[in-house]
Amino acid sequence: MMTNWRKKKSAQSVNSDRLNKQRLYDSLVRALHTDIFRYAFWLCGDKQIAEDITQETFLRAWKSLDSLKDEKAAKAWLFTILRRENSRRFERKQFDFFDVEQDSLSDSGNLTHEEHAEQYWIRRQIARLEPEYREPLMLQIIGGFNGDEIAELLRLNRNTVMTR
Repeated sequence: MMTNWRKKKSAQSVNSDRLNKQRLYDSLVRALHTDIFRYAFWLCGDKQIAEDITQETFLRAWKSLDSLKDEKAAKAWLFTILRRENSRRFERKQFDFFDVEQDSLSDSGNLTHEEHAEQYWIRRQIARLEPEYREPLMLQIIGGFNGDEIAELLRLNRNTVMTR
């Protein structure tokens, strides 16, 4: 009889752990999906590839969610996974890149023609930056990371990040 009680208790514990993991994962997706997708888009410049990388990022996050010890570090953790996923795609296959208009990501439906032109110009200028300069900027703008966090994510010296 004692064995049955332990089995029930163990099964309840497993179900509770699974439910907690699912809740944490769902909250991460809800809170960070947009930022992860935007950063993926800035990295690759292609909406379809960005969607794939974002999906792979969250899949890997689900698989290793138990390794996330501090929920406050979740954003940096996901951005790191995303950067690795972006790198992996070059290991798997080489893609043909082309100049992509980024209007499809605009959050602004009520902008004037002048404001649209200004946003387009800014995007074009950022896109012209070398990746080593563009990536820290995008981590700051899209990810909201500070200099120390960007340095850790990119494995660079903080002064190097601040210069870039």
